[in-house]
Amino acid sequence: MNEFDIKASGWDENPIHHARSEAIAKEMLRLLPIKKEMSAIEFGAGTGLLSFMLKDFLNDIILMDNSTEMVKVANKKIDATGAKNLKTIVFDIEHETYSGKTFDLIFTQMVLHHVNDIEKLFRNFYKILNPNGFIAIADLYTEDGSFHDEGFSGHNGFNVEDLTLTLNKCNFRVSTAEQCFTINKKISENMTNQYPVFLLIANRIN
Repeated sequence: MNEFDIKASGWDENPIHHARSEAIAKEMLRLLPIKKEMSAIEFGAGTGLLSFMLKDFLNDIILMDNSTEMVKVANKKIDATGAKNLKTIVFDIEHETYSGKTFDLIFTQMVLHHVNDIEKLFRNFYKILNPNGFIAIADLYTEDGSFHDEGFSGHNGFNVEDLTLTLNKCNFRVSTAEQCFTINKKISENMTNQYPVFLLIANRIN
């Protein structure tokens, strides 16, 4: 079991997860030309909080995650709500080749900083996007390393300008990147830090 398998059953109980997803969904609907006929995939969907908030605005959404326990929780929610346009898949697109259908939109929240090879992931995104398709990335701005516990081996947030250059290399054009949420996290008995979250929108250059 990985850390997200362990956290899956209680994930939706954290009010910050709901508030963050609501803020990101609101900004996605404002900044993206979302249409009802569009198909989408959420990379690192977890329990599907963000996908559930967007399901009424899109034709269908694939919830992709490499945590089997997170996907189990998402499936229970899909069954309970009868959300027919949401489907799940346990898959690691960072390391595996996805050969399913292509999409008009890929979106992800708070997942990118866990990915080792960002450029490889963006190139994989390009392959599964339709011409002129969009990606929406929500993640942390560069932080001092205090957001995660000791032993974390991912990225301490991102410099958006550097991320934009990497996207350009992978044939994406960034249209906007702006702060959409702030996480207030207690890091010690007497200290709470603020961690701003950006939402970056880019489209595939054919």
